[in-house]
Amino acid sequence: MKKYFQNLTKALMGQDFKELDSSERRVIDSIAEHTTLSENVNDTYVDSLTFGERVADGVSRFGGSWSFIGLFFLVIGVWIAVNSHLLLAENAFDPYPYILLNLGLSTLAAFQAPIIMMSQNRQAEKDRLKQEAAYQINLKLEIEIMRLHDKVDKISTLQENAPKS
Repeated sequence: MKKYFQNLTKALMGQDFKELDSSERRVIDSIAEHTTLSENVNDTYVDSLTFGERVADGVSRFGGSWSFIGLFFLVIGVWIAVNSHLLLAENAFDPYPYILLNLGLSTLAAFQAPIIMMSQNRQAEKDRLKQEAAYQINLKLEIEIMRLHDKVDKISTLQENAPKS
């Protein structure tokens, strides 16, 4: 039976089965075995993440949210208000121009930027997996439609050649 599908591959795709890449072979095997290709890439991908990758994604999610921006402005506003008030009493721990605040913000940016970039790289990898899955499903559908088209053509030819009653 598998030989039939390998020959079908040659006829429909113009390549030997051995010349196909692994995803195309998976499609042909799926057709031959009458199995589905569909899978939830999100579940598969999430299961493969390490603890550090999950933490980085969480930090990236929070760092790119309105909650973070609101909290960020609140902390900076409180910092400036407290230091300005203490500056009047000459007890400010970070007097104007707030060099300690600037150091903290620079450190935050230095750590947050690579974490966000790692998360973006993982998202791009996840998108590639989704695209590969979509390609396999589309290829399978295209091959199945070609097979159906051939069957309909054969039926049509048989009907045309059948004796008229």
